[in-house]
Amino acid sequence: MKQIICCITLACLTALGCRAAQKVDEFTTKSGKKVTITCIKHASMEINYNGVEIQVDPVGMWLKPETDYATFPKANIILITHEHKDHFDREAIHQIRTPATAIYVNQAVFGHFKNGLVMRNGDKVQYADDISIEAVPAYNTTPGREQFHPKGRDNGYILTLDGLRIYIAGDTEDIPEMADIKDIDIAFLPCNQPYTMTVDQVVNAAKIIKPKILFPYHYNDTPVHKIAMLLAGSGTKVIIRDYK
Repeated sequence: MKQIICCITLACLTALGCRAAQKVDEFTTKSGKKVTITCIKHASMEINYNGVEIQVDPVGMWLKPETDYATFPKANIILITHEHKDHFDREAIHQIRTPATAIYVNQAVFGHFKNGLVMRNGDKVQYADDISIEAVPAYNTTPGREQFHPKGRDNGYILTLDGLRIYIAGDTEDIPEMADIKDIDIAFLPCNQPYTMTVDQVVNAAKIIKPKILFPYHYNDTPVHKIAMLLAGSGTKVIIRDYK
């Protein structure tokens, strides 16, 4: 697998003044193009690839800290994993969309929003020659918790940018389908029961997927530092950002 170059900066970007300082991780694709990933909060992130602006599960004022998406660049691509309010926020979407924005959603979000292209588990779209998006399963398996994220409803996404493969798992546990997810450079895995994974489940998922870099996210008060300890020596680098 290709080498990833990563560096860390602080973002302070807005036309109206300085929005809250946010951690930005920078990576380089196989042909030397820059990819930046900005931690916004919880399940929300901003990805920029060679000038293409990508927003994942943008949520504004409902979830602390409040985020004013009017201070962000307009999005070329918006990915929504599912319809829960810590992932799907109409107002945030309206603040960053344009008539040309490609919005990818699951069927349940489309039922509420009546906008976007529906992607079902297994679907793949080629946004550009060097950008593809694949929808993958995301669901609960623990008995008594299946109703939170039933099998077949929600999406995770694999975003491939000039060969750099980013897995955004969505709300899921360590499901059997993860064995089919290959050659991941960067993985975002959720860690908070009862809704997603325990620390041990995240560690198991990482051992199955074998990403080069793992960002625990959607973790609330889970002690995610334990993930780094448990994956020491595994070949996966764990980076902790403020995705509470």
